[in-house]
Amino acid sequence: MFAGHFGIPAAVKSKTPETPLWSLIVSTQLLDIVFIPFNLVGLENIESIGDGGYGGYGNDMIYAFYTHSLVGSLILSVLAALLAKKLWGRKSGIITGAVVFSHWILDFIVHRPDMPILPGNIGNLPLLGLGLWETVPGSVLLEALLLAIGCFFYFSYALKKEVFAHKGKGIMAGCAMTAFLLLSFYFGISL
Repeated sequence: MFAGHFGIPAAVKSKTPETPLWSLIVSTQLLDIVFIPFNLVGLENIESIGDGGYGGYGNDMIYAFYTHSLVGSLILSVLAALLAKKLWGRKSGIITGAVVFSHWILDFIVHRPDMPILPGNIGNLPLLGLGLWETVPGSVLLEALLLAIGCFFYFSYALKKEVFAHKGKGIMAGCAMTAFLLLSFYFGISL
């Protein structure tokens, strides 16, 4: 799951205009953003399990035992919520924390069982993941559906903004978000 994550902030922005869109986009990818330094120092990694050494869409085992553990993602969600609350108020804090945690929920649906409950897989508890990636058409459909819902809600919001503001920015914002979501989908299934 890559592109599907972006449908969440697009839809959420339509209902919480006080929260900056950029912060929602960062929030939905926060677990993967924090994964990068963990990967660079060797605490987390990705292993290709695809044919010929090329992983392709959903053909990777992701060992993100800190950032993508259930408890680790909850900790990152709470930290992001506290920061957003301080910057934009209580409602934005709650929304931001929920958007961060939505990443884990969507990954739980698509990942093979490679997501631990506790950081570092302490206690070697069973790994979590429903494995929708095993059915590429199903996972692509889920991502497309999330993006379509995000586009619908954001474009509706942008058009309302256009009607009330009369500034010509609503349609441009809706088109820009739609283009962003479509490009993320293209690059997401090309990985």
